[in-house]
Amino acid sequence: MSPDDEDTGRRVEREFKRALAELIPYLRAFARSLCRDASEADDLAQEALVKAWRARDSFEPGTNLKAWVFMILRNHFYSERRKAWRKNEVTTENDIERPGPRTAAQDASIALAEVREALNHLSPDQREAIILVGAGGFSYEEAAEICAVAVGTIKSRVSRARRTLVELMERGGVRLPAENTQCPAMDSLLEEASHLAAADRNGE
Repeated sequence: MSPDDEDTGRRVEREFKRALAELIPYLRAFARSLCRDASEADDLAQEALVKAWRARDSFEPGTNLKAWVFMILRNHFYSERRKAWRKNEVTTENDIERPGPRTAAQDASIALAEVREALNHLSPDQREAIILVGAGGFSYEEAAEICAVAVGTIKSRVSRARRTLVELMERGGVRLPAENTQCPAMDSLLEEASHLAAADRNGE
């Protein structure tokens, strides 16, 4: 390999590493939507980054890096979950009561918790779809590719998720706080999901 080729290779690696770093907050937010545990989500996002870096030679320049890394994260999550099932390590979650009405005096952290809880009421498929399309900025086609399903399936999941969020917002008075929390990417994700539900409620 010539010196010029080595320089080019190092430059490409630096650019790839920089692009991966820019995705970290959004990978963490997507990971949290899947496993709903902050520590586990951080581990999942970290593992996805490691896998993406190791597989960087298989990435086709000019294609959607964000979708590619999200797909790696999602595939790793479900692969690990299948292993857990085989080992009988998966526990069944108790149903969470629907959020009740809140008073205006309650603070912003409770309001944000309500929105998160509303998202948690969605099925995993619906939550994943509305987060990819609403907060991840992916098109229906890109989200379908990430989830390995038909475009129509993604559209249907987003539509059902919207209806569920609308119902929860109307019944529980779910509203977003004006202030950001310590996780801006998650705030953005939740805010976008709320906007999607509001748009559906208003017939947009």
